[in-house]
Amino acid sequence: MAARVLALLCMLGIGLCQVWSSSETHPEEAGLVVLYPWQHQNSGLGRVKRDWIIPPIRVSENSKQVPENLVQIKSDKVFTGEVIYKLEGQGVDQDPKDLFEIDDKTGEIRSKQPLDREKYSRFTLKAFALSPSGERLENPSTIEIVVLDQNDNRPIFTQKDFEGSIAEFSIPGTSVMSVSATDADDPDTDNAVLRYSIIGQESIPANVITKTMFGINNETGAIYTRDVGLDRVVVKSFRLKLQVADMSGMGLTNEGIAIIHVSDINNHGPRFSPDLYNLSAVENRIDHEIGRVNVVDNDDPGTGNWEAKYTIAESDRFSNFAIETDPLTNEGILTVVKPLDFEGRSEYTLILTVENVNPLNIKAPNDPISSATVLVTVVNENEAPQFVSDPMELMVPESVPPGSVLIKNIAYDPDNAKLRYEITRDPERWLLINPETGEITSRKSFNVRSPHVKNNVYNVIVKVTDTDAGGISTTATLSIILKETNDFPPQLTPLSGVVCNNRDIYRTGLLLTAVDEDLPPHAEPYTFDLPSDMSNNWTIVTFNDSHGYLQPLIERLEKGEYAVTVQVFDSGNPRLSSFAQVNITVCPCDNNHDCRSESAAIFGTRVGISFIALVVIMASIALLLLLLLLAVAVGNCRRHHHMKQGGGLLVGESEDDIRDNVLNYDEQGGGEEDENAFNIDLLRNPTDTPSTPGSFCPPGLSRGKQPLRKDAPHNLPSPLYPRKPPADPGDIEDYINNGLEAADQDPNVPPYDTALIYDYEGEGSVAGSLSSIASASSDGDQDYDYLNDWGPRFKKLANMYEPR
Repeated sequence: MAARVLALLCMLGIGLCQVWSSSETHPEEAGLVVLYPWQHQNSGLGRVKRDWIIPPIRVSENSKQVPENLVQIKSDKVFTGEVIYKLEGQGVDQDPKDLFEIDDKTGEIRSKQPLDREKYSRFTLKAFALSPSGERLENPSTIEIVVLDQNDNRPIFTQKDFEGSIAEFSIPGTSVMSVSATDADDPDTDNAVLRYSIIGQESIPANVITKTMFGINNETGAIYTRDVGLDRVVVKSFRLKLQVADMSGMGLTNEGIAIIHVSDINNHGPRFSPDLYNLSAVENRIDHEIGRVNVVDNDDPGTGNWEAKYTIAESDRFSNFAIETDPLTNEGILTVVKPLDFEGRSEYTLILTVENVNPLNIKAPNDPISSATVLVTVVNENEAPQFVSDPMELMVPESVPPGSVLIKNIAYDPDNAKLRYEITRDPERWLLINPETGEITSRKSFNVRSPHVKNNVYNVIVKVTDTDAGGISTTATLSIILKETNDFPPQLTPLSGVVCNNRDIYRTGLLLTAVDEDLPPHAEPYTFDLPSDMSNNWTIVTFNDSHGYLQPLIERLEKGEYAVTVQVFDSGNPRLSSFAQVNITVCPCDNNHDCRSESAAIFGTRVGISFIALVVIMASIALLLLLLLLAVAVGNCRRHHHMKQGGGLLVGESEDDIRDNVLNYDEQGGGEEDENAFNIDLLRNPTDTPSTPGSFCPPGLSRGKQPLRKDAPHNLPSPLYPRKPPADPGDIEDYINNGLEAADQDPNVPPYDTALIYDYEGEGSVAGSLSSIASASSDGDQDYDYLNDWGPRFKKLANMYEPR
């Protein structure tokens, strides 16, 4: 009856359902708690079925009494048959399996092996009451099993070694670092309540400090300083032995290590050691080390508290020296950054100061900044001569007279030694240099058109050497910028041409230009002019900067040959000019602006034969006739020579008789009646005898009387030729040029116009004589007016001769 009352109170929520004592069980089940999760309660209104609220079953972990009965469940319902009990859930048929089991007949629940709360702290099971056939007799009931904690785990530090640092000379109570540990036991129990402590202290170096320097908060693990005297010069670090215990310090324990480094503060200034240095530096050398200075600093090496920063005081007024810090040794490296001159100053006194990169701490002694004195002695050496500039630039007119001084005072010697000068490269040999003074003069005028002149610049290499022992040389470039001068007058071109008289006056004319050996601005633009007293009926119009247009002033100019004198000016300063005679052929022209004869003009429109084709045909015929005449002349000369040698009747006969047998013409050429033979001589001075080398026939053959040539020289005086060869081979060019110039001006030197003059060819031919130049059988003057009828090209040939 008591069991039912307790169950009712549990159902009504009046009391908690705990594990019942053995007095509340049935007598047959004494010693084991028996639960009736399926009890029913009757009411006046009828029977109402309610499930039991079963309190958790508490089981201690690590129990060694296994299997251990935990609880027994029963149904108080009266069944006609047998009741079978089943258990399901975590620890039975779910992972972790096989931790619990139930007796299917008695309903006893027991553990099969020890439990570990750190792995599984709670299990939830389902209990069933079944008939033998498997039918549920009651609704399933939930059973909670709670694993009670035991202090079976030691606390563990979270790190093997803890590291921290504290600045030297820190005051007591300064926080250093914190340590921590963990415990796997139930944090809601005293098993996981931890306490920390320091159980040992070691200094590094060992035993330099024996008093307790650090403390620890036993609940939080925070480590702090307890005493003064943390000097990094004395002690570098500490090694603390730590302990942690659970059960509020009364349970299980574990140990750990904390290493605390004493960090440096800049409480020591650098000091020179020693503070006086004697160094030497070779003159004219830069960027080289001349010596080192040293300092002592008790702060931590490799930090900004230890690294030195050097300064050269105002004693280095011209900034010839520099000093920098060696990062490995902290030494000051002194170098020369500007060349020293022994002749100017042989000794320097430098004052150096030194500080740390980081400023001094307020706890550092108030000492003055350390300084040192450095005496630098300059060492003299033989210095190379120096040019005033390299390259040296000089602007010179190209027509500078030989012997002109171009430049002097080009180099000096720092040691005041005597110098020797020479030019090592002067491809045109335009310059001379005084070997003692270095004065450079011109040997001859320059020529800007030389292949060694690039962009009007002529480069010369000059070398200077001192006369000290083992003399040192230096070279420099002398760049001569040649200034163009107006040295050459312009030369007109072309000197001949054709002007058409059958076209509009504004569309006809001769385009003229000029050639000037000078370069701009002494060449183009050109100016053309016609002297008023020398060129009538002509004018010249400017076409562009380089061309002019020579035109007739009248609309229909007579055909014929005209000589027009034209003057052309360049644009130089001063301006130069030249006169030239332009030979102009005025004639009717074809569509190509070429002269054509009257017959060609007529037939060209009817038959369609072009002027060029007609010229080709006529030239071919003339060539064939010329070859034939040459062959006959050679044969005639040979026959005449044999007659002279043989004598007899042939000597007394006339030349006409001899020539009767030279040529016979058929009916095709119209020359069958020309029975007079002929001679052919090369043109030469009319005063030459037949035996001179200019004759075609051998000496002794007679020649006809020749007409007087207008263009042949008549014993004009020759210029003076250079006779004495130059002593200097370098002047051979001038010698040759002077000889060529004299030959060009000599009127008695061939070749002048050497057109061939043909001798008498005979008479009686209806075709006329082929020799329109030489005389016929008569010794009288020849009449060449008929050549004017042959066209404008033959008219000029006729004008070259006049009767004698």
